[in-house]
Amino acid sequence: MSIVVAAHNEATVIGRTLRHLLAGAELGEFDVVVAANGCTDDTAGAARAVPGVRVVEVERASKPAALNAGDAAAASFPRIYLDADITLDAAGARALAAAVSGPSGVIAAAPRRVLDVKGRPLLVRAYFAVNGRLPAFRDALFGRGAIVLSKDARARFDEFPDQFADDLFLDALFAVGEKREIAAVRSVVATPTRTADLLRRLGRVRSANTTLREVSKNAGVAVRPVRKASWLVDVVLPRPWLWPAGACYAALTLLAERRARRTPAGAAWARDESTRS
Repeated sequence: MSIVVAAHNEATVIGRTLRHLLAGAELGEFDVVVAANGCTDDTAGAARAVPGVRVVEVERASKPAALNAGDAAAASFPRIYLDADITLDAAGARALAAAVSGPSGVIAAAPRRVLDVKGRPLLVRAYFAVNGRLPAFRDALFGRGAIVLSKDARARFDEFPDQFADDLFLDALFAVGEKREIAAVRSVVATPTRTADLLRRLGRVRSANTTLREVSKNAGVAVRPVRKASWLVDVVLPRPWLWPAGACYAALTLLAERRARRTPAGAAWARDESTRS
């Protein structure tokens, strides 16, 4: 299989990610391509230092451009798109590939989402106490940092659109029976270590998602709709003990939406910097 890693200024984490991935792999088992884009650090050098990894460099800082460059260089299917800060081991990569290689009709898959909130401030933990229970993440492809596509799945589109919300874009391309969460494979997502970083990230992500929905609507692609009351109806009301967390979630969401209206979708790489330090 091929594994494409889009990496922008990831010198502090890319080596860890790649070594963890390849530690249990057989020689030549994985075709790993790191697309270093717009880097001002030594991301490319750190990736080249790991045996068995190919590196392509993209001049501008753009995740879609990096994914497209990595795609062009990748040689095999199934194909995993992996964020540079997500640790996936060889067994997990094999399990994801196997999920889209059988006769089940599943052609796209993602690991189970596990949120790391250890040591985070109260507001961040409160936000993810609700976010982690939202039904929108069930059997979805987004929010994991790792997605695998079969060859047939990749044929559904030409290139990644010039938007940050690449995982939401991929999720929209497949019907419920064509995509699956693989519970046996965990994707540990590091949550922001500061509330201000959470707000910045939410603002950028919401801005990017809004733009993607507008573009997709014009293109006839059905992006998963937003259920703004889901946090209350599906999460908090059935679990009254979450009311304090729900109040924090609602307040942070409103602040992030205000930020999103002021932030162009392409203004910055939509990621949390606090977890890279």
